[in-house]
Amino acid sequence: MKPEPVSQSKPFAISLDVGSSLLNKTGTWRTARPVYLDRLPPCNHACPAGENVQAWLGHAEEGDYEAAWRQIMEENPLPATMGRVCYHPCEGACNRAGLDEVVGINSVERFLGDQGNKYGWTVPAGEPTGKHVMVVGAGPGGLSAAYHLRRFGHEVTIFESLPKAGGMLRWGIPKYRLPREKLNAEIARIEEMGVKIVLDTKVENVEASMKEGGFDAAFLAVGAHTANDLEIPITGEMPVIEGITVLRNLELDQPTQLQGQVVIYGGGNTAMDVARTAVRLSGFEPKVIVRRDRDRMAAHAFEVDEALLEKVELLNLRTIKQVDGRTITLEKMVAGKDGRPQVTGQQETIEGDVLVLALGQDVDFGLLDGCPEVNIIEGAVLVDPEMMTDRPGIFAGGDMVPSERTVTTAIGHGKKAARSINAYLHQEAYAPAEEREIATENLLNTWYYSDADRTVQPTLEIIRRQTGFAEVVGDLDEGNALFEARRCMSCGNCFECDNCYAVCPDNAITKLGPGERFEFKYDYCKGCAMCATECPCGAIKMVPEDI
Repeated sequence: MKPEPVSQSKPFAISLDVGSSLLNKTGTWRTARPVYLDRLPPCNHACPAGENVQAWLGHAEEGDYEAAWRQIMEENPLPATMGRVCYHPCEGACNRAGLDEVVGINSVERFLGDQGNKYGWTVPAGEPTGKHVMVVGAGPGGLSAAYHLRRFGHEVTIFESLPKAGGMLRWGIPKYRLPREKLNAEIARIEEMGVKIVLDTKVENVEASMKEGGFDAAFLAVGAHTANDLEIPITGEMPVIEGITVLRNLELDQPTQLQGQVVIYGGGNTAMDVARTAVRLSGFEPKVIVRRDRDRMAAHAFEVDEALLEKVELLNLRTIKQVDGRTITLEKMVAGKDGRPQVTGQQETIEGDVLVLALGQDVDFGLLDGCPEVNIIEGAVLVDPEMMTDRPGIFAGGDMVPSERTVTTAIGHGKKAARSINAYLHQEAYAPAEEREIATENLLNTWYYSDADRTVQPTLEIIRRQTGFAEVVGDLDEGNALFEARRCMSCGNCFECDNCYAVCPDNAITKLGPGERFEFKYDYCKGCAMCATECPCGAIKMVPEDI
């Protein structure tokens, strides 16, 4: 009988398993391992509306404009509007500034919003929940909240005190910046989702209105429509009007009283809009009296630049002392070390036919008189991190709460409040997404990207600006919108450039297929960090092995 074969035993000096050797499995040498991660792009982080900017730019650069539009609509229901009036803090945070120029995010969003209007793209409402929410104010915050609440399936009614919806988008921004057909189309889309907008109806008492209408929750988004006043000694009959009244009358096709030499007192965006409106209506070059110096004006820099381009005259570091007939006496000031204006005692006079006060606006809180639980401190309603007031079921946002008063901020508040209201109606707590590391410029290797100058939007010639209300900034077309989207560097998020795969000396990276990215084979990774060092967009991080 043949003996059984004896398996080959390893020499006593070999302790590794068959098929493995230090030549192959070198992962035990590591002190740190690379991991793929999705960092937060700085544009996303800077957006008050919480848009996933990088994601929709990614769809746009593939030419899938509808997917890009739908990605925006996850967070913001007014892209055609916001592409015109947003002050684009996303661009201020864009890392591409360190390479050449920032990505024209706002212009691409505008293009996508217009595509949505052009092709009639819609967003469906959610399955009915049987819950009914009251929204007070049909401005950007109220429209945003109503849109997102409908996506959750709740019934929504907006009460608006003015004869048209839009809030300060309509009553505070002239048509040369925001054509009304763009705004109207986006409001109509929200109404088509089933949102009911009741116009010319002022809510006098929130508690009473909620009880009368059988509402399960309320979101308050009353805009700052009440003009601040200032006592100025005036003799004679010079008309003195409020800037917000001028803009409202302009929208209603009513007389604005802007004629002859118009003088505007104020340094914010409303002052700039009134001045640019006066250029178009009066035929004269209006003068704007500003207490602060040019660099510290409340108006955004590009608004000031546009006004100066249209022949508006700025008189900085001035304050109005008195008005006597057509003569306006100004006191000159100087900027102190802290930048605050300080009086000098020196005076000068200018002539004017109309004085417009554009000194800011406040919110009318009268609707909360019957709601003692709600705390109002220093002209703002106090809310918790979920946007709810101290009265359960009543939420607030936009100009009503302590925050920056911008359209984008209001849209973000409306979205956040809608998510919190949805959780409240389901007796749950809204859980926001976990915070991510921000993809700062030092994490990128910008030399891997080609230089590509920013696409400049066309602008209306000066003579046409000064004589009408045509939109002053033009559109991108499909070709340059695609180009501009492709300038995005995908900060912090893998875009499958294959760099890590190519530079790994141990072949320790596996490609998972288009759209699936890569994974590390840690048995073979020595932790040399070449992949993390060479990643163009900062999507790889070295993590100590003991973590």
